[in-house]
Amino acid sequence: MNQHGQQLHFVGMVWRQRRVARRPEPDTRPWKHRPYPVAHEQLTLMQMPRDISRARTQPPDPNFARLLEDTAKEHGLRHGWSKTRTTTTRQGLRILACIQDTPGAPIKASDVELLNPAAFNRQPILDVLRASGLLQDDRLPSIVAWFSRKVASLPEAMATEFEIWFNVLLHGSTKVPRARAKAYATIKARVRSAVPAAALWAASGRASLREITREDIDSALPDQGSERALTGTALRSLFRTLKARRVVFVNPTTHTKTGRPESRIPMPIDEAPMLAALGSDSPARAALATLIGYHALRSDEVRALQLTAVRDGKIHLPDRKIPLAPEVRNSLSAWLDYRTRKWPKPSTLTCSSASRARFELPKSATCGSLKTWACHLRHFAKTGSFTRPEQQKTCADCVTSSALA
Repeated sequence: MNQHGQQLHFVGMVWRQRRVARRPEPDTRPWKHRPYPVAHEQLTLMQMPRDISRARTQPPDPNFARLLEDTAKEHGLRHGWSKTRTTTTRQGLRILACIQDTPGAPIKASDVELLNPAAFNRQPILDVLRASGLLQDDRLPSIVAWFSRKVASLPEAMATEFEIWFNVLLHGSTKVPRARAKAYATIKARVRSAVPAAALWAASGRASLREITREDIDSALPDQGSERALTGTALRSLFRTLKARRVVFVNPTTHTKTGRPESRIPMPIDEAPMLAALGSDSPARAALATLIGYHALRSDEVRALQLTAVRDGKIHLPDRKIPLAPEVRNSLSAWLDYRTRKWPKPSTLTCSSASRARFELPKSATCGSLKTWACHLRHFAKTGSFTRPEQQKTCADCVTSSALA
């Protein structure tokens, strides 16, 4: 009705148009200028196991959840993700934002592990969080679980003493005597050499390393060879660390000579696979073969090689500069031309257009299968092909692009 009481339309015949709330524009400011992550932390009264199926449907901080989704979308565009991968990653990040105790705080990697692996790929979620500086990696290194399995059969007191030594090897020590953290390979080699001797002492009735004498050390050492040197080095490191921490009274390895590991003459290799790789029609295989064959680069050096390291006719490594041989320069030029045609966008470091949906190199252009690099390299030199990407996460193109990109 109007102001005069006149009815101008029938009741229920006029529909009001619903206005859809406009979504605010994504925050494009750099992360250092955004209000996340928050500086405070909301403590919990009790640590209870989380159940994602019972999580709230709406995040406590909608702006933070929307920021995560927009960041995942931008990350996917830079790395050539498929629509399915981008969608599932955004859904996983939204779920993680819903279960936060402190809205806007860095997300723990242990919370990412709670996502159903059948529905969500955890690695892209971790990549987005790591790239945006919102990942709190609270996972234990795999070597910790490996060490626990190694000393599980030892007596409790002896296992505790081994754990003190292991923590010094893993994290280093600022106390006198100071020590730097050792590489995982060094830690595993020393633990493998020391545990059999400890198992032998435990079988003879020893419950603690305090009971070990010099005669026990001599009985546990192999007679000769590299095994004697490696076992002696591990036991010397073990008892030196425990004596510095005042866990044992004396160091029974003092004045015990164990020698040095045996040095062996390198055996000649089969030249046929190497010559075939040097003359290969594949630019990736030829570039790898010339880098290794002419300049004797190690696998870690080839893996970490960047485009900016090859300039002025030289390879600029952290510890030296190597002038490029003409054959190496030609093979690298052929590979770079092939790489430009194959991947026009430098930020899209994918194996191929067919494998883009299931595997892509990280932004740092480092191959993911670091532990099996030497095995793949030997196989590649012989056959010219790697295993399938879905099995080992590596192939000829991705290895070479990670080495040169």
